Amino acid sequence: MTPPLPIRRLQHIAVSAVDPIQSRDFYRDVLGFREVERPPFNFRGAWLCAYGIQIHVIDRAAPRDQEIGAIDTRASHLAFEVEDPSVIVEILEGHGIPYLQRVNAGGIHQTFFHDPDGNPIEVAVYPADPPFLP
Repeated sequence: MTPPLPIRRLQHIAVSAVDPIQSRDFYRDVLGFREVERPPFNFRGAWLCAYGIQIHVIDRAAPRDQEIGAIDTRASHLAFEVEDPSVIVEILEGHGIPYLQRVNAGGIHQTFFHDPDGNPIEVAVYPADPPFLP
């Protein structure tokens, strides 16, 4: 049997928004999150953090990545951080789970897949001391 993925922590929650500026203002002004730097993506959005939680607001109206097939990297999803990227593929393939891997503009090694109900999940390895994380 393939062992479970060695997850370190929940890394962020991504929220798809029609108006990401309005959503940013809500999380900042109403719930007390502070905006932090985010990588230079080609769509509007905001990264916010507080209380040990990070929220990524993503522009729902932005064009989607076409090469990702059925995995929508901008859909609302859970994201977990891991230390060792080599185990991700081994574990997913061991369970017969299709996935998408990429390195984004911030140097984050991302792997996307779905849970049995079709909910998107991201598992990522972050560079040491990136400027866009608190």
